[in-house]
Amino acid sequence: MKMHSPAGTGLKLLLWIFSHISISQAASPSLQKCDEALVTPLPHNAFTSSSVFTGGYAPGYAKLNKRGGAGGWSPLDSDHYQWLQVDLGSRKQVTAVATQGRYSSSDWTTRYRLLYSDTTRNWKPYHQDGNIWAFTGNSNTESVVRHDMQNPIVARYLRIIPLDWSEEGRIGLRFEIYGCPYWADVINFDGQGVISYRFKMKKMKILKDVIALKFKTSESEGVILHGEGQQGDYITLELRRGRLLLQINLGSNQYDSILGHTSVTSGSLLDDHHWHSVVIERYRRNVNFTLDQHTQHFRTNGEFDHLDLDYELSFGGMPYSGKPISGGRRNFKGCMESINYNGENITDLARRKKLDTSSFRNLTFSCVETHTFPVFFNGTSFLQLPGRRDHNMVSVGFQFRTWNPSGLLLFSSLADGMLELALNGGKVTAHINVTQQKNMLVDVASGSDLNDGEWHDVRFLAKENFAMLTIDGDEASAVRSNSPVQITTGSTYHFGGYFLRTRASPSQRSFQGCMQLIHVDDQLADLAAVEQGRTGAFENVSLDMCAIIDRCMPNHCEHAGRCSQTWDGFTCTCDGTGYTGATCHTSVYEQSCEAYKHLGRSSDAYWIDPDGSGPLGPFKVICNMTEDKVWTTVVNNLPAQTPVTGSSRERRTVLQLNYSASMEQVTAITNSAEHCEQHIAYACRMSRLLNTPDGTPYTWWVGRGNEKHFYWGGSAPGIQKCSCGIERNCTDSKYYCNCDADQKPWREDSGLLVYKDHLPVSQVAVGDTNRPGSEAKLTVGPLRCHGDRSYWNAASFNTPSSYLHFSTFQGETSADISFYFKTSAPYGVFLENLGNTDFIRLELKSSTVVSFSFDVGNGPVELNVHSPAPLNDDQWHKVSAERNTKEAILTLDQKYKEVRPAPTQGHTRLELYSQLYVGASGGQRGFLGCIRSLKMNGVTLDLEERANVTPGVKPGCSGHCTSFGMYCRNGGKCVEKYNGYSCDCTSTAYDGPFCSKDVGGFFEAGTLVRYNLTPDVVAAASGLEDKSLTQISTTESNFTREDLTFSFSTSTSPSVLVYVSSKTQDYMAVVLRHNGTLQLRYNLGGLREPFTIDIDQRNLANGQPHTINISRVERDIEIQLDHYPPVSYTLPEASDIQFNLVKSLFLGQVFETGHIDPVIIEKYNTPGFVGCLSRVQFNDIAPLKAALRSRGSAPVTHQGKLVESNCGASPLTIPPMSAATDPWHLEGGADFPFNEERVIPDGVNRNSAIIGGIIAVVIFTILCTLVFLIRYMFRHKGTYHTNEAKGGESSESADAAIINTDTNFTETIDESKKEWFI
Repeated sequence: MKMHSPAGTGLKLLLWIFSHISISQAASPSLQKCDEALVTPLPHNAFTSSSVFTGGYAPGYAKLNKRGGAGGWSPLDSDHYQWLQVDLGSRKQVTAVATQGRYSSSDWTTRYRLLYSDTTRNWKPYHQDGNIWAFTGNSNTESVVRHDMQNPIVARYLRIIPLDWSEEGRIGLRFEIYGCPYWADVINFDGQGVISYRFKMKKMKILKDVIALKFKTSESEGVILHGEGQQGDYITLELRRGRLLLQINLGSNQYDSILGHTSVTSGSLLDDHHWHSVVIERYRRNVNFTLDQHTQHFRTNGEFDHLDLDYELSFGGMPYSGKPISGGRRNFKGCMESINYNGENITDLARRKKLDTSSFRNLTFSCVETHTFPVFFNGTSFLQLPGRRDHNMVSVGFQFRTWNPSGLLLFSSLADGMLELALNGGKVTAHINVTQQKNMLVDVASGSDLNDGEWHDVRFLAKENFAMLTIDGDEASAVRSNSPVQITTGSTYHFGGYFLRTRASPSQRSFQGCMQLIHVDDQLADLAAVEQGRTGAFENVSLDMCAIIDRCMPNHCEHAGRCSQTWDGFTCTCDGTGYTGATCHTSVYEQSCEAYKHLGRSSDAYWIDPDGSGPLGPFKVICNMTEDKVWTTVVNNLPAQTPVTGSSRERRTVLQLNYSASMEQVTAITNSAEHCEQHIAYACRMSRLLNTPDGTPYTWWVGRGNEKHFYWGGSAPGIQKCSCGIERNCTDSKYYCNCDADQKPWREDSGLLVYKDHLPVSQVAVGDTNRPGSEAKLTVGPLRCHGDRSYWNAASFNTPSSYLHFSTFQGETSADISFYFKTSAPYGVFLENLGNTDFIRLELKSSTVVSFSFDVGNGPVELNVHSPAPLNDDQWHKVSAERNTKEAILTLDQKYKEVRPAPTQGHTRLELYSQLYVGASGGQRGFLGCIRSLKMNGVTLDLEERANVTPGVKPGCSGHCTSFGMYCRNGGKCVEKYNGYSCDCTSTAYDGPFCSKDVGGFFEAGTLVRYNLTPDVVAAASGLEDKSLTQISTTESNFTREDLTFSFSTSTSPSVLVYVSSKTQDYMAVVLRHNGTLQLRYNLGGLREPFTIDIDQRNLANGQPHTINISRVERDIEIQLDHYPPVSYTLPEASDIQFNLVKSLFLGQVFETGHIDPVIIEKYNTPGFVGCLSRVQFNDIAPLKAALRSRGSAPVTHQGKLVESNCGASPLTIPPMSAATDPWHLEGGADFPFNEERVIPDGVNRNSAIIGGIIAVVIFTILCTLVFLIRYMFRHKGTYHTNEAKGGESSESADAAIINTDTNFTETIDESKKEWFI
């Protein structure tokens, strides 16, 4: 469950205590159990019904367990128009209902609805779980079925509507209502009067408030309460468009830079003339706003805690002070009861005339009821009313409310044509068609968005050559038509539906919604007479009731999803929220950079969502996937070396840091990370940092939790020192920071802050830059963290009976569960949580089936996902399950899914009471294997912590390489780690976290690489730490097979690309000939001339990258160039097949003693290869990578200039996912690795790039020479020791050191940066 309030559990408890102290004083039921039998004591005349079968079946006999008369009530006809009504004598609180069938019969009711009212008018159906509730009845005559109400009601009259009944008999019913007496003071507000509650003092500073009241009204606008103060504080509760609006302002600051106005809306359709309960609880800035058992928790804006009010608090409208805040708002018109303010019973004080009620013309303490008679249409309904026949004018009017954009409002067959009023796309359209007169049409439309659930008034008038459609009484915008038309009316008008098959038919057949105040021929229709059957007709219509439901209130669309609805349901639009699903519950992003790495993603900028479906929104971070760690970087807006001036200990300059994520989001990263760090640097000139005479530092920083910290980078909490103080190498040994020496030359104190509970840095207060000559520059780097403990939090279940237990899962209306598992067992229960009848369970039912089952009160539901491959393969598999009010979803490995829609009617709340069991419980089949990263509603359960104290379960899980080893590319080996895995690239020609990063080098003329392949040299190097340099076996010197792979790009020829020599005359060579074609040369003995293969006839010295794969097994040679199909060759029979006494491998040029093929030397060896080589792999060694990574003791050397580069990379066989199809790729993020698919067809652009690069190198060399000469001529005399920024050794002074290390040194602080003094 999402936490709604930052105030915490303690605050909620405090609010609950003092609110119940005051609310208990209101007129309400006794604190004793409210469970009295209310029907049994009632006389016979308290019962009425729609009809009676015979005298013995009268409604007065319908008492539970009674056998009088015929043993219960039965109506004359068993249909859906029957009802049984009881008058409780006065308003009662009703908490339960129980039913029986008619005694000793075949008559009972299997399903029914319950309506309630105070006056036998304007009935309201009982609601539960967001629907008009249908209670389950009986299946025989004697058993009692009782239902305790989820939401108790207060009413005098109750009406039971049978929906289904016995198939063997008819409707039969006995019943009982349980509850207790209810009494409350009621005040009728006439729209003029206002009750003023005067404070005992003229000005009140109120720290906490509890306001409780009930109201009912048929008006959609009106102020319920208001209070204000001269300092600008106010509190207002009012109705706007049928919604309740609470506005609070505890005060803005002096310059109005922090506004205190807070506005919260709750509920809708509150103008239904039924009672609604409101409770407002405020403690300081924390508010609980409850409407009809739905509570919103929020915190007011601003920075003040007290509500400053003057003189009074008014109920029912605005005070008559003439202050501009009133804004011409309408007063409340309707009824209120049980008004309580901070323990004072306002209604009782008004009754005893202790309050000012002089503004009332006639103050009454009873509720004046509405005279409207609503009609409810369910889509299969119609209401037929009579009208004047053969009249030349049509005049109709009515009010309607609906959620549907379309529907039939009115249809009438004219004497010669038809009249239709309909709702189309939220507009009312009027259409008249007179059939026997050509061009006699009227089509007008008016209004917009009229399907908003509010009451809208429609007036339509049509007579000779004139028609007018008016919406909501707006005469100015009424739509008129002057089309020539002659109208002769028929005798009937159909409202809300027309299902007859006649010659003239409407464009739409039905309507779902409510109507009231229906006028025909300027006369108000007598709907009570229609109900009694004295006039008109109807079918499937609910009279004197509007059963509209706002399915978007409360809003089940989470994470700011937009709710839209029709009469039958709602939909959520999740676009732009970062979430998906029927209720926008599930995040579309991964929880961390660690998770992206294990999807095979490369370094880039990504959106992450650490708490998944929790309240934290997704945010963007930079993910850096290194070989052994995954770094998450969150940047801030403070420019490097921000200058700070004019600060002192009395008036410090505070620099505020804003991050690319909120503090709550950053905290989620640091909490789950294994390590976090943030670099901080203070460059100073006569500006002291920490040490002061009284011990309070000049400068401090503020971290998480708004706590001040007095240590600096490189130090630790509680140690008021800088890095040089820890290392004892400060400029002045008397101080613990370089800057504290207070010297004129530039100094710097910098280092890493690594105590992650204090990070990130949110503010830095600088306090010593106001003296003459004082200067300082501040740098705070990004927050960098690695590791995700929640992602790897795992437990191993070693016995079938082992399990972990946690507190009850709270997932009433929406729940999601996700985890990874791996097992070799064919079945097992992953987790389970039970209630009285409700439950939730996830299970491996067989080796290929995962099951998600639950029951929320509508019966068990089970979803099964089938895998095409066995799941007990000891590899990690991901399971995700979600249940909400719309649907249930089970997903396996993000590929296989089953979706089950929720029933349109029924229970929606999952009520669990037992502990949550992970693993076996209650005799279930136990799970054997590992579970990790178990998240429930965005909260990661700490499996490892619980496993440490639970027998049969061990923390952690081994064997990650079985699932993730496939991500180690190009022969990289997967290495197990406690938390995950890493790829060992030492035996490959690649680097990077997945061994997919090319390692290449740029060769100039004369550059060569020599790798010694002789066994003695390799054996001598075998003890080196870097195994990548010595992978050839020491027992081999004669080869019968070779595997050679490399990529190259060059624009010059001829050249030697690869040459493998021997101590004999055997060799292998790959050369570029003069015409740029590629040739393979083998000399293994037995032939007079070397065996040559011209690999391709094209000029490959075209500046393009090319890849060559050569494999020889004895006589068989296979060669593949780029992505062309491989070609096979065979050595001649006379040739030897053994490569004897292999000696050295050369790249770029040959420089060898002993015999060398003179053709190689004469034709190809001079001036040498110029270009790029990469991915060089010979058997199991990577010579070029060894040369670039060599630390001097490897069997590899190089001559000339060798610069590491990836410019020789060739296209990937499997191209990387494009940004268009990669949902995790973000534009404008970190630099993406070189795109190996970008191959320029003609090579012109690539040549230009190389030429441009050479020119740039020449210019850069000239500039460096000039800088060196200038430095030599003007270098500073003397030296000093300091911990300064890098670059100081090449600058003429400390000033220059700072300037050279930051090109933006002269920039001022961003104008948007806030800087103030404290």
